[in-house]
Amino acid sequence: METSITLTVDGAERTVDVDHRTTLLDALRDRLGVTSPKKGCDHGQCGSCTVLLDGRRHLTCLTLAIAQDGAEITTAAGLADGDDLHPVQQQFLDQDGYQCGYCTPGQVCSAVGMLEEVKQGRPSHVTEDLTGDIELTDEEVRERMSGNLCRCGAYPNIVAAIREAAR
Repeated sequence: METSITLTVDGAERTVDVDHRTTLLDALRDRLGVTSPKKGCDHGQCGSCTVLLDGRRHLTCLTLAIAQDGAEITTAAGLADGDDLHPVQQQFLDQDGYQCGYCTPGQVCSAVGMLEEVKQGRPSHVTEDLTGDIELTDEEVRERMSGNLCRCGAYPNIVAAIREAAR
């Protein structure tokens, strides 16, 4: 049995028929042709499928598409403003925060979401001062990005890119 759902993906409203067992990742990639989120582990362990779902970072491989009817989804491909890259995207380029690039869309979406969490004052496990402004140290960035894996090991450059984008 399939049900029609509507998603706003990177600013465009899209309608798609999905089986009730279809993940959001499969709906995006296989039904809508949105290939920015990647299928890595398909178990929520690598982060390559991360998108911004209603403004918050989310693993699409763990989410049923039918539960997201009416949601707004931003992929890494939808972060740019025309030809102007999002600051996180630009810094990933400037700091060589990618190698093979497979994890990059998920890393970028997670970084954008993470920076918004910092801006809102949400502490992490390693946040020292829970009542003041959050200092975006290397340790803080690594903790907050720990759900996004990079097979190539570009972590130092990813951390540098995120810290530069935060400035």
